Amino acid sequence: MNLRSTCLSAALACSLLPFASHAAERMTVHAGQLVDVETGKVLADQAIGVEDGRIVSIGPWSQAAAQGRVIDWSTLVVVPGLMDMHTHIADEGPYADPATPLKSNPGRDALIGAANARRTLQAGFTTVRDVGVFRGLSDVILRDAINAGLVPGPRMFVAGAYITISGGGGEITGLPAGTVVPPEFRLGVSDNEAEIREHVNYLLDHGADFIKVIATGAVLAAGTEPGQSEYTEAQIRAAVEEAGKRGTFVAAHAHGAEGIKRAVRAGARSIEHGSLMDDESIALMKQHGTWLDADIYNGDYIDSVGRADGWSEEILRKNLQTTDAQRQGFRKAVQAGVKISYGTDSGVYPHGDNARQFAYMVKYGMTPLQALQSATLVSAQLLDREKDLGSIAVGKFADLVAVGCDPLQDIECLRRVRGVVKQGQWIGLE
Repeated sequence: MNLRSTCLSAALACSLLPFASHAAERMTVHAGQLVDVETGKVLADQAIGVEDGRIVSIGPWSQAAAQGRVIDWSTLVVVPGLMDMHTHIADEGPYADPATPLKSNPGRDALIGAANARRTLQAGFTTVRDVGVFRGLSDVILRDAINAGLVPGPRMFVAGAYITISGGGGEITGLPAGTVVPPEFRLGVSDNEAEIREHVNYLLDHGADFIKVIATGAVLAAGTEPGQSEYTEAQIRAAVEEAGKRGTFVAAHAHGAEGIKRAVRAGARSIEHGSLMDDESIALMKQHGTWLDADIYNGDYIDSVGRADGWSEEILRKNLQTTDAQRQGFRKAVQAGVKISYGTDSGVYPHGDNARQFAYMVKYGMTPLQALQSATLVSAQLLDREKDLGSIAVGKFADLVAVGCDPLQDIECLRRVRGVVKQGQWIGLE
């Protein structure tokens, strides 16, 4: 029996596998301060009791009451495990050459993914939604390896591949004439409703947790334009319907306002990027309860590093056209009360710096508590896993992160992680 066959059930259930050998282990975490993201309160000198990977008690610290191994974070502030809803851990990046994915091989990609996963976990991100890979199903393999305890990494929910039109925003484009793209890089390429339905079911049959639809062109895909729609509303709805039959959802990559509106009306659960959102699309997201997952730090990295490393003028142009517009739309979405999860597009910039975006979210309209909630409570709700994830509460998984100061006062301290516990297991930091 291989890894994939053992983990075709829900990723959350499979995520229990690494801890099977620690089923009887008890742990007490001594938190100098504990941030309750549900109430916004900061509680002093708390004891968090952990058993079988879950929190079993929270209360004032008492050495006499401590059971099992004691994690001494008495001088630190403890927040829930952080969650990034837009990562590309299983892919290599960033890079200037669009043919880079074709020059690798499955073994190398697996090692790159393992390294990216470790950096992400050590940065305090215990759960991610990995929203697509070029080499199809490589994210499924990485998720299952993490769940089996073969490599350290965050709890992963994965898309398997991109549902995209031929030559669209989810394809490898900008290649030299005559380049042949192998079939494993085109598992989700779909040009009509029938193909969309077929490929959605194929990906879910082979281990994907949800579906990623590329509704518009992309900043980083040569020959496509972010503002241009690539699927009709009916085509996006076909993906939503097939995913719904299997108990899961669609995340829609959508930069342009019309593409956003089509995806929201079609029933997509989240809008990725939302760079060119207008007032109508913001109102629609609010009306339908659609999550916005906007990577508002990313544009700065693309502009600075892209210019230094020789990224194409087309990509640099599209990045400039979307970066400020996305941030102003983000501010309006915050004011309108749209549900905003925490998504960074890590992989376009180096993994492990996922927390860099928090300061940008505060700069563009959120309070520090709202920014932290976006990466905890709100992201757990997006995944429909709030019973297990998203806050430090009895009954939930013991996903805990220690930092050296109160992030409600200094949001940047989330970039300086001092310790991580994932599902009751201590993660050593470099």
